[in-house]
Amino acid sequence: MIDLKNIKSPADLKGKSLSELEELAESLRTVLLRKLSVHGGHTGPNLGFLEATVALHYVFNSPVDKIVYDVSHQSYVHKMLTGRIDAFIDPTKYDTVTGYTNPGESEHDFFTIGHTSTAVSLAGGLAVARDMKGETANIIAVVGDGSLGGGEAFEGLDTGATLKSNFIIVVNDNDMSIAENHGSMYDNLRLLRETDGKAADNFFKTLGYDYLYVPYGNDLKSLIAAFERVKDTDRPVVVHLNTQKGKGFAPAEANREMFHYAAPFNLETGAMSGSDAEGYDDIFSNFMLARMQANKLVAVITAGTPGVLGFTPQKRHQAGSQFIDVGIAEQEAVALASGMAKGGCRPVFGVVSSFIQRAYDQLSQDVAINGNPVVLNIFYGGINGMTDVTHLGWFDIALISNIPGWVYLAPTCKEEYVSMLDWAIKQTSHPVAVRVPGIMASSKREFPADYSELNKSEVVTNGSDVAVIAAGTCLQVAMEAADTLRAQGKNITVVNPRYLSGLDVELLDSLKDNHQLVITMEDAVLDGGFGEKVARYYGDSDMKVKCCGVKKEFLDRYNVSEVMVASGLTADSIVALINS
Repeated sequence: MIDLKNIKSPADLKGKSLSELEELAESLRTVLLRKLSVHGGHTGPNLGFLEATVALHYVFNSPVDKIVYDVSHQSYVHKMLTGRIDAFIDPTKYDTVTGYTNPGESEHDFFTIGHTSTAVSLAGGLAVARDMKGETANIIAVVGDGSLGGGEAFEGLDTGATLKSNFIIVVNDNDMSIAENHGSMYDNLRLLRETDGKAADNFFKTLGYDYLYVPYGNDLKSLIAAFERVKDTDRPVVVHLNTQKGKGFAPAEANREMFHYAAPFNLETGAMSGSDAEGYDDIFSNFMLARMQANKLVAVITAGTPGVLGFTPQKRHQAGSQFIDVGIAEQEAVALASGMAKGGCRPVFGVVSSFIQRAYDQLSQDVAINGNPVVLNIFYGGINGMTDVTHLGWFDIALISNIPGWVYLAPTCKEEYVSMLDWAIKQTSHPVAVRVPGIMASSKREFPADYSELNKSEVVTNGSDVAVIAAGTCLQVAMEAADTLRAQGKNITVVNPRYLSGLDVELLDSLKDNHQLVITMEDAVLDGGFGEKVARYYGDSDMKVKCCGVKKEFLDRYNVSEVMVASGLTADSIVALINS
């Protein structure tokens, strides 16, 4: 095996023979699998694009030639070849690089990217800038077939084809998104694969691109020949690679969906570590399957992330046509749901908090203005969601709760979650979003079946002097603080607001009678959030308000406990605040 410590930059690949490059690729695969097996990460995408990454850096001259990776979850090998190999061979340094491209790490990275369908547009912008400055360099966008279904990818392709200069789009086609692909575009990709790229019906040529098909997208010789052929081209060109997702690791090849992003796993068997405990994905999928069986007009929508919703291949099969995967296209999902709701169906769109940002216009224009009773389930919201800077889950409350017409509910536990979801599906008066709790909790409290009387809060404990209004899973923290204070002889009021999109003004007014301080808690950014609504309401009164939540900033791979403390969202923080 090659000593990868000697690979410090792409320049170290130049002049190597094909056999040496093939040996390098195997060494990279061995080291990559070793890290992934103990650390976890995007396994299938990186194994599948390994040879192509070696070939790209062998043929092109990064960073003068600029390579932009869509989503960038397939950029691990790129990092290994651009001076960051220690983060893959030294376990003590595994966390010194991010899972995505990051300009702060290397001059070979041009954007911090973590959302899909962006590379063609971003690389197209680099190409325009290059031309405007009169420079010459190759601009390469690497985009997976799953990303092509997103609207931004098509817009980028549509514009990129009009450039009259060098613009190279490498399509990594492994016939797979996170799960299987959905959309008629993939019929054409399949046709191109089946005809060795010779079909007259060619999506890319129709747009105006030159086109080159590589049937063996994991073969270094074929890849190098293809990239050398398009290098320094003076026209937009698509290089279409037929690759194997999970290449070189049999479990990942056999179960491509499971190994798209994998927890630590056994290198011999592929068995993954992890808890078998019930999660909200299980609760959602089991609940929705029961509702779909009872009512054929109920449907679940996903934008390419069925696993997030607990819809395994088996459950998708069970749901049949009532489970709709639009591909990685959140705007389409929201607008489609609006049309379905208008047509008399009950669509439930499950989506990651960070990803719903991509559909703000549709939430406002297509749903809220039209008043269609779409149901959203927002997963991974809050501090306990994903910690990468591109996947932060604490902006959803400010985003959704401030669009007129939307009802945004914050359940505190699994029983309240099921109760709210059930009501959201049954009612037809409002678009409703439910913020799926980030921490599993259970409660013996009684929960209503009807939430039609909007913005009515639940007073969990009655006290005086101080009231804590704690949204969602923050209620558990507030109750813990209340127990501590009760032992100190202080009884505080604890309120579950239930609604994030409006205020229980009757309750807020009543608190003025025997409370001097109101503390709000939300597992989200403070600016534009729920707490600010409460503070604004009390603005012309003597009531003091302290809002606890997340500072408006981008954090990357943060420590959850540290952010909870910094945000004042721990029981100790609340106790200290009240005792101060």
